[in-house]
Amino acid sequence: MNTYDITFLGHMCFDEITPYQGETKIAPGSAVLCGAMVAAQLGKKVAVITKMAQKDETILAPMQDQGIQTFVIPAHETTFSVVIHPTANVDERRLILKQSAGLFRLEEIPSLQTKHLHLAGISDQEFDMDLILGLKAKGYNLSADMQSFVRQVDPHTREIAFMDVRQKQAIIQQLSKVKLDIVEAKVLTGTDDLEQAALGIEAWGCPEIVITHAGGVLARAGGRTYYEKFSNRSVAGRTGRGDTTFAAYLSWRMEHDVAESLKFAAALVSIKMETPGPFQGTLQDVIERMILEHSA
Repeated sequence: MNTYDITFLGHMCFDEITPYQGETKIAPGSAVLCGAMVAAQLGKKVAVITKMAQKDETILAPMQDQGIQTFVIPAHETTFSVVIHPTANVDERRLILKQSAGLFRLEEIPSLQTKHLHLAGISDQEFDMDLILGLKAKGYNLSADMQSFVRQVDPHTREIAFMDVRQKQAIIQQLSKVKLDIVEAKVLTGTDDLEQAALGIEAWGCPEIVITHAGGVLARAGGRTYYEKFSNRSVAGRTGRGDTTFAAYLSWRMEHDVAESLKFAAALVSIKMETPGPFQGTLQDVIERMILEHSA
């Protein structure tokens, strides 16, 4: 059986993105796509488990071309997400989930040997507590993006609201690492102070926390707090910021300490945010950006 460094679990989707005062465009997206592409480009052995309509499987080609092993659970429809930026504030977004491929069930998940299994959802339509506990019982080393729980879809309007999660502590206790952005952190902890939010989540039982916001990224691990500013020159590729940051951090963290991994992740996502779509740079691009902008 193949052994993977990182397996990403979550929906593939089509993203309809309208930037502030910009042109609406539709393209394949998702936390899975943004994350897996980064890890593969950094030389990691990567698998993706997704749920989608089989007629849309051609959108997996960019990942497959990078050597990513894809496992598809068939669904009636592929998730379709609408992202609208009504103001110049890149952290202010209106989100609508027009279509959803539905919840993952434990019995649908193929058994894989993987060092990390990352729950990379885009809404609360993907993972439930039974799945998380079942995966943990199978011995998987779990991390999760808390947008998978905080982004809650109204069953009538399909509008996504950012809301507190009743089982947040139980979820976080199952994780070795957790990723949030500033909006999700405030919803869950009641504060938009990055360090205070991280301390609160640490107290719930997760040993390593990564939180992004417009200016940079914070990590909390081993009783210490670390912070690194972003160095992007534009926000044309804002969508996927957190997914890319965490995938870069998780990949680099396998061989490096927290501080070095955070610098690496900040440099990589800064490059990504300057161009729409998944990260398309090289490892050399990231190293050069680290030296120029993130060496202090």
